[in-house]
Amino acid sequence: MKIAAIIARVLLGLTFLVFGLNGFLHFIPNQPMPPGLMSQFLDAMVKSQYQTVVSFFEVVGAVPLLVGRYVPLGLTILGPIVVNILIFHFLLAPSGIPVALVTAVLWLIVFIRVRRAFAGLFVQSAPE
Repeated sequence: MKIAAIIARVLLGLTFLVFGLNGFLHFIPNQPMPPGLMSQFLDAMVKSQYQTVVSFFEVVGAVPLLVGRYVPLGLTILGPIVVNILIFHFLLAPSGIPVALVTAVLWLIVFIRVRRAFAGLFVQSAPE
């Protein structure tokens, strides 16, 4: 399981690093958008600079995963992004669901490996 977690951590880190940097450097050509709600949503994210902020956090979350230090921090930063990727594909772009699920599974594998770092979040009540 340790090797699988390392592979998942590196793959997840590389994925978010590449796509995060692409948000700034635009080295992956954009595909033409189909008309409709998905196009409007992505257009709003780009025009409002929201996508730039997401790209920044993708890079910031990817670095700890690739370095292998502060992995729980990287997972914490990337967790909401993974959830939003899943929601986006389930609601607006169903053709990307397999890739979104693979990303979520990679995140989950790494999370399971470092779950002890999150133990304090799963207590019933706060200590008094």
